[in-house]
Amino acid sequence: MKLEDDHRCFACGRENPAGLRLVFQPGGRGVTAFFTPEKEFQGYKGIVHGGIISTLLDEAMAHAAIRLGHLPVTAEIQVRFRSALSVGQQVQVEGWIEGAPAHRLIAAASELKTYPEGALVATAKAKLLQPE
Repeated sequence: MKLEDDHRCFACGRENPAGLRLVFQPGGRGVTAFFTPEKEFQGYKGIVHGGIISTLLDEAMAHAAIRLGHLPVTAEIQVRFRSALSVGQQVQVEGWIEGAPAHRLIAAASELKTYPEGALVATAKAKLLQPE
């Protein structure tokens, strides 16, 4: 499988008008980005949908791997929700790699915190796969 970036990724694509348009920078243990979810991303009234939270965590781990020269896809992800996230609350997502890649698998982790308060919203661990 050949992976190609056409800048329309839902999470980070600058050419996707319906996307999150995340911008990752080196920081913390790997990479970090900021995001403020609006009503378009809610589940229940005023509460950000868990799928959006999972997307933020997943994308942070992928970008941590990309920063190290890998182009992975997510093979497995485990998300643990710690608290609800209110619409309009700015968050910081951080992703990092845990250890050296094993064959084609990369172990990664991420966390989402409110910003600037630092309250933990969710954490994730994943196995990222480098396609052949």
